[in-house]
Amino acid sequence: MNRSARSASGTIPTVRRMQDQPGATHAEKIREQLEREVASGHLLPGTRLDESEIAERFGVSRTPVREAFRLLAANEMVELKGRMGATVRKPSAQTVIEMFQVMAELEGLCARLAARRITPELRSRIEQIHTALTDASRESDVDVFYDINQAFHEAIYEAAGSHYLAEQTRRLRNRTAAYRRRVTFQPNRFASTIDEHRRVMEAIFSHNEEEAHSTMRDHVNLLSDDMRDFIASFQ
Repeated sequence: MNRSARSASGTIPTVRRMQDQPGATHAEKIREQLEREVASGHLLPGTRLDESEIAERFGVSRTPVREAFRLLAANEMVELKGRMGATVRKPSAQTVIEMFQVMAELEGLCARLAARRITPELRSRIEQIHTALTDASRESDVDVFYDINQAFHEAIYEAAGSHYLAEQTRRLRNRTAAYRRRVTFQPNRFASTIDEHRRVMEAIFSHNEEEAHSTMRDHVNLLSDDMRDFIASFQ
């Protein structure tokens, strides 16, 4: 199997055939699936996307695959390099740092709005997710922990009550996903995440908008000197 077909764990999630996924064009479906695989860390920065292989995998011709690549390039998820084809975008270390800074402000704004608008139903859901994340931290399963962590942030996006803000935050989060996932492997990161989430929750639930913004921003930013070194080494 060539590099384009490998994931971070050695496999690519099974994809249903196109006829089983109604409601969008073939190109849009392929784009959505590949974007999920980049966001989950299954396709790492610098990975070459093989046009023929992807067409076979999705059971389509190369035409919608090329269009999917163009859509991903428009969202800055991949780079198109002429005859070399499409490659998952690999930004410079400085660009990654800047993306984390912007994303931290967007996530902070989500938390601020959530502190103003949270409903009892969403409060209960966030508490349940936090409990599940705490339980997952004891199992040391990075994949499960990462997925539940994503659900926590998604619930706060929903609590913020701004579809546009959630969309923009999610788009930038997807572009930094490979780096965020690697952070999860850092020593003591599980315990730190649990504590940081707890403080974010307390601020949101007490309707403290300033505290919600600052605690979420600090949680996402993670730009200590050690973190800068980590990003540079990952490059």
